[in-house]
Amino acid sequence: MAFVSVPKDLTKVKTKVIFNLTKRQLICIGIAAAFGVPFYFLTRGVLGTSNAATGMVLLMLPAFLFAMYEKDGMPLEKVLLNIIRVKFLNPGIRPYETENLYSVLTEAEENSERK
Repeated sequence: MAFVSVPKDLTKVKTKVIFNLTKRQLICIGIAAAFGVPFYFLTRGVLGTSNAATGMVLLMLPAFLFAMYEKDGMPLEKVLLNIIRVKFLNPGIRPYETENLYSVLTEAEENSERK
């Protein structure tokens, strides 16, 4: 009898399309190939094979990161957006400060006594 493991959290299951890749991954890899492969073929005569291949890899790397990287179930663009929000858009640490009414009253009392 064959046994199939069923994941406990079915929200983490992703639909695979081709080559065990999701639709998002296929689109990102297609974009990477659309930029990287022509770059390689157009520059290998000028730069040489090794340098053209290195340039192709560097050009394709961001698309692969957007396709494959996930942290806590969030894709890379959401992680980067959260980092930008926390570091730059939202204010920093805001300490809780209260207005001490007792000190205001004592200062007012001292000022009235001096007059």
